[in-house]
Amino acid sequence: MRFKSFFFLALATTSLAGCLQDPATRGVGGALVGAAIADATDENLIAGAAIGAAGGVASCYIPGTLGCQ
Repeated sequence: MRFKSFFFLALATTSLAGCLQDPATRGVGGALVGAAIADATDENLIAGAAIGAAGGVASCYIPGTLGCQ
């Protein structure tokens, strides 16, 4: 059952990847994904959202990628 949840979550977040073009929207998207993963794994939602938001914003500044606009 958990595999189906992770598969659906991965599919849903991958489809949104092209829409998130600036640090703010990537942060919000990361927070939503982090909270969803934390909920699926029965972990702390606030911590999951914070880690996801930080990862989303940081993804704009990865060297060698197009980054955010």
